[in-house]
Amino acid sequence: MLQLQLLSSPPLTPQTLNLNSISNPKLFPSFSSLNSSQTRSFKFNPLSKPSKFSLKCRQSEYFDQKQRFNDSSSSTSPSSLAGLPARFYVGHSIYKGKAALTVEPRAPEFVPLDSGAFKISREGFVLLQFAPAAGVRQYDWSRKQVFSLSVTEIGTLISLGMRESCEFFHDPFKGKSDEGKVRKVLKVEPLPDGSGHFFNLGVQNKLLNVDENVYIPITRGEFTVLKSAFSV
Repeated sequence: MLQLQLLSSPPLTPQTLNLNSISNPKLFPSFSSLNSSQTRSFKFNPLSKPSKFSLKCRQSEYFDQKQRFNDSSSSTSPSSLAGLPARFYVGHSIYKGKAALTVEPRAPEFVPLDSGAFKISREGFVLLQFAPAAGVRQYDWSRKQVFSLSVTEIGTLISLGMRESCEFFHDPFKGKSDEGKVRKVLKVEPLPDGSGHFFNLGVQNKLLNVDENVYIPITRGEFTVLKSAFSV
């Protein structure tokens, strides 16, 4: 027998309902399609424990998740910039027989405005440090030469093909009284066999009486890793 308990109505007394009386479509439309050959009575037991049904609305969870994802993805929102998790930029080092090269990405810097927005005070860059070899697996970092790649120069290196070359020129004192006294030229040229590139940094510093060239071969795989570091 099928036991029914209407939770929204007061308990029913034990009784037997005739199907003929509830098959009237005017009184009970939902039972009008029952076949008279089927069981003709339902027993209602007021002492039976009512079934418990629960309905959980997930709307609040949906909006909570939507709000959380919106907060984490709206990195362009000035008001949420301060609440974003810190980002860490990982460098990379390459050691060869003649020199060593380290690559260190540096994040851009921002200053807050009165409107609550943020403005870039300093663009990000990638710092290249070249150190000449001082022996077997030894490098003289006291003689290191540095070269900072700008955003545009980073893009040039990322798009560089295996048979292509590029050259960057820097004058740290450009526009100042010591302009021309320090010259830095970074050349990136393909290796003859096409297996990678040469990174050659030439520095002429008349203030310190320095004239030095540091070069290091970079394989295809190493160059791919450098491109990945440039892309952060």
